[in-house]
Amino acid sequence: MIPDVSTLPDADRFTMTRRYRASRADLWALWTTAQGIESWWGPPGFAVTVQNIDLRPGGMLHYTMTAVAPEMVAFMQANGMATATPSQVTYTEVSRLKRLAYAHLVDFVPGHAPYHTACAVEFTADGDHSQMQLTFQRLHDAEWSNRQRMGWEMELGKLEALLATGAP
Repeated sequence: MIPDVSTLPDADRFTMTRRYRASRADLWALWTTAQGIESWWGPPGFAVTVQNIDLRPGGMLHYTMTAVAPEMVAFMQANGMATATPSQVTYTEVSRLKRLAYAHLVDFVPGHAPYHTACAVEFTADGDHSQMQLTFQRLHDAEWSNRQRMGWEMELGKLEALLATGAP
């Protein structure tokens, strides 16, 4: 069973908070539509292609993350990882414009059995700004948890840059 990440002990999770000059509806769309997800998910140097999205509790998101920048392709190959990775998310909570929770299948770590990790995103609005609070279940060890945090820092940087252009 996938835990609600908000009920995990502090040592098993971490939180990131971002505030944007954007509507809550725009942020929600960037998290819940194929076009939105493809526009910013994945660290720099990677492209994301959504195969399908079923936005409901128990529904799934299937996407492929592909290394496209030469330095990312080299990093993936040097670490024994595929340059294109199919990924699977199972939604556990969908509260329109308020909260999105899901379990991400971690099946890309060389030499480690697949497992699920939980995430929740809470959306709030204040005038012409919106805030996202993301809470992540840490991965299986400190090195991979650090990679997880760094990856999300980069992804949120991509989201900020996208919003600065006036998107979505």
